[in-house]
Amino acid sequence: MVNNQTNYLQLIYRLAVGLIALWFLSIIWPYISNVILMLVFAFLFTTVLLSSVDALERKISHRGLSVLTVVMLLIGGIGIFIGSFISQISQQAAEFSDRIDKDTLTQEFEMIGENLTDSMPTFLQNIISSNDDMAGKLSELINTIIGSLASMASAVGNFMFIATMVFIFTIILLAEYHAFRKSLVNIIPNKYFELGIKLIYNIEKSVSSYLRGQFLSAASVAAMSVAGLLLLNLLGANLTLTFFIGIIAGLANLIPLVGPFVGMVPAILIAFMNNLGNDIALTHTLFGVIPSPFFILDIILMFLIVQQIEGNLITPALVGKSVGLHPMIVMMALLIGGTILGPLGMLFAVPAAGVLKVILTEIAFVRKNAHLL
Repeated sequence: MVNNQTNYLQLIYRLAVGLIALWFLSIIWPYISNVILMLVFAFLFTTVLLSSVDALERKISHRGLSVLTVVMLLIGGIGIFIGSFISQISQQAAEFSDRIDKDTLTQEFEMIGENLTDSMPTFLQNIISSNDDMAGKLSELINTIIGSLASMASAVGNFMFIATMVFIFTIILLAEYHAFRKSLVNIIPNKYFELGIKLIYNIEKSVSSYLRGQFLSAASVAAMSVAGLLLLNLLGANLTLTFFIGIIAGLANLIPLVGPFVGMVPAILIAFMNNLGNDIALTHTLFGVIPSPFFILDIILMFLIVQQIEGNLITPALVGKSVGLHPMIVMMALLIGGTILGPLGMLFAVPAAGVLKVILTEIAFVRKNAHLL
């Protein structure tokens, strides 16, 4: 009887401490969320780059130089890719501006408007024709977009600050990772030493497996995007830079929801620039029914299909398998993470679920074998 009362008191005490901790975390979270976000991203980048740094250190026997070399090679590769893409798309934009004058541009937009209006149901045509202030509404929309540029600039500035801090934290973690890991091991009580080592190893393995699955998923999105764009070219879309667009779509796929559509923007821009003045492309229809000037709707549909295949088949299978989670658990984790923290929650939902699985497995092992410890 006394033991049962003690157990109940301990349970109530733990629940009370947990609720107080959650309440305190909810208060301080707005002040520490950005720092936590930076550290999580830095840890993920560290996990990706750690093996390369360790391999280089074994050859040159200098940790700091190894970290600097790997990081600079990564930044250099990213810079070359972005610079090459910007250079080529700028060249195409310059050729476009030389080829198309203002009058031609106006005529093309008028033809697009006429084609779209003609394809609409009669009641929509009547609504548009009865509205004499369409130009005013368009002007109002443009002013709204211009007004939002200031907030966009602020968001870009915040992103650059976070990216810089993640870069600094990543360098520090790469340089001190093994020392930090050793310090963590040293604080494990002797009674749970073997269990603690196993827990640390399994968490590292789960996170690295998740990242490997994510990169495989990104590679599949890049391949599907390139294949889709090449298929559209066979239909006459006249798209260039397909390889660059595919890589951008694949890398952006690491950002849930938004990522798969990032490649859509340059693809639509290039389709517009390459096909302006082409009457066949201007009057193109999707499935022979829906007007799709310059293959714009075709491009949107292609990326939608890629996103659905990636989200419903590839990610649950590849990422779930890599962290040892059932695809249904992966989908549930993504939904819960997205509901709580939005896209960032979806980004960290699967590795968090994988780490939670590791921890719960070890806790279950301890409870089952407590008499042996």
